[in-house]
Amino acid sequence: MKTDSIFYRIFQQYPRSLFDLLQHPNEEAEEYQFTSVEVKQLAFRLDGLFLPTGDSPQQPLYLVEVQFQADDSLYYRLFAELFLYLRQYRPSHPWRVVVIYPTRRTERPELHQFQELLECDRVTRIYLNELPDSDRFGVNLMKLVVEPESAAIESAQVLIQQTQERFPATPLQRDLIDLIETIVVYKLPNASREEIAQMLGITDLKQTRFYQEAFLEGQQEGRQEGRQEGREEGREEGREEGREEGREEGRQEGRQEGREEERRLVIRCMRDRNYSLEDIAQVLNVSVEEVQRFLT
Repeated sequence: MKTDSIFYRIFQQYPRSLFDLLQHPNEEAEEYQFTSVEVKQLAFRLDGLFLPTGDSPQQPLYLVEVQFQADDSLYYRLFAELFLYLRQYRPSHPWRVVVIYPTRRTERPELHQFQELLECDRVTRIYLNELPDSDRFGVNLMKLVVEPESAAIESAQVLIQQTQERFPATPLQRDLIDLIETIVVYKLPNASREEIAQMLGITDLKQTRFYQEAFLEGQQEGRQEGRQEGREEGREEGREEGREEGREEGRQEGRQEGREEERRLVIRCMRDRNYSLEDIAQVLNVSVEEVQRFLT
């Protein structure tokens, strides 16, 4: 699983998750922005920064590191980047470091160099498999990443239900459900997306991002090709049979061919995303034979 990208998506779409992990009040998350900052002297970028949006010097900035592979050089790199950032930007906010591990075994603490730093109250190390049961959404969202496959579906179902209850009919709801589904897809690589959607109780494929992206892509390409073909045929027939008649026929044929091309592209995009022929037919209200025709 691409854990770094998954966690950065969690932080981008639900920044409150960090403050859930730290057991801080939910309101505190509203005062922070998740971002990345380039340290120009050495041309590297800090990707996991939570910066306060206000000017209060009491609010700390948070540097977050997600580490799912053992790395003997992690703390050398992490603290070097932190102090280079402090030197270049001289922020008015005190720093905090949060390191997220899947298990304690992954950590390489290097105590002979960093013991005082690791034990001070500015550094928090979190081991996801040791987190207790919680009613905080962000905690459970992150724990899903390390859930065993046997428990992942049930945990994801609970998270989706909580998402639907807490964020009704909002873009955030769709983004979070898509994120939960993506985590499960990574954990169950042999299952198709429609199988996972069914296991998670996402019964309307038209509401999933995968369908919407495929449909939008097919629509855009189909419209563009339909317009182009309509113009070309309209011009050609207009020369032969008269401008007005040619334009009209060109428009009609262009619209029809555009619709056909749009449907063909939608079907192919959905097929590329591993939708079954039956699910494509159900979503588009056509027969399986019609789907097969567009794929040949």
